[in-house]
Amino acid sequence: MNGSTPDSSTPAPPECEVVPLTPEHLPQALALSQALEWPYRLEDWEIALRLGRGFAVERDGECIGTALWWPYDPDYASAGMIIVAEKAQRQGIGARLMDALLADTAGRTMILNSTAEGQVLYRRVGFEPYDIVHQHQAVLIEAPALDASVPLRPANSLDRDALMALDRAGSGMGRDNLVGTLSEGGDVLVVAREAGLTGYAIVRRWGRGVVIGPVIAHDATDAKALIAALAARHVGTFVRIDVTESCKLSPWLETLGLPQVGRVVSMSRGKPPQARPGTTLFALSNQSLG
Repeated sequence: MNGSTPDSSTPAPPECEVVPLTPEHLPQALALSQALEWPYRLEDWEIALRLGRGFAVERDGECIGTALWWPYDPDYASAGMIIVAEKAQRQGIGARLMDALLADTAGRTMILNSTAEGQVLYRRVGFEPYDIVHQHQAVLIEAPALDASVPLRPANSLDRDALMALDRAGSGMGRDNLVGTLSEGGDVLVVAREAGLTGYAIVRRWGRGVVIGPVIAHDATDAKALIAALAARHVGTFVRIDVTESCKLSPWLETLGLPQVGRVVSMSRGKPPQARPGTTLFALSNQSLG
């Protein structure tokens, strides 16, 4: 449910103005996402803006479009929460928002997750697909079986540097601010072996319930152990997880009672980030933040 469904038609009317997104815009931005039945809460919008920056399209004092981006070192950016109000579709507003994002992120490789509708515009400005993300969600009815062979424990303050290094290895980007913020607001499990940390996952309140992600691990066995352990804490709760198609966890998530309910295409303008060998990004923090 990433905000990647802009229009790409005729130029916007001159009375539309693209301005920096501010906290004052967020109640209207929330209403835009609610009109699309996206699960964001006001708190989710606030965290997203605090972690990055963005733009709003105003017409007669009303916010009719949004777009945000988040800087990741050294030269990457993730974009999302790109929304154009239904009444403002087919007026070129999505194209204006994308122009603003590209200007603001000049010099960075940009990644995003796009619905089918958004791909026309994104391809036009140089984005190419590189993966697919499967959205799984449901009220979790039964606790998953746990794998006692994988050495899991809660993260602690001494893990911070190792956790950030692990995330950089798995995501291919420096996302210390993102991981630090999500860790403060969620529960973090790590895979801790004698050689050090080889995996981690976060679960936090988001949308209609909780979201599990990011999940970064050495292999699918460790990733499943992390996901199952965190999911087991939230039986009876609405649980969401967004996994890459390339990681091949979707069939297993279905067996847990978390069906696939959607898919988006991961696209990159420039060479997409690359994980280091032996470390894989299995699940995103969400479709916008990556």
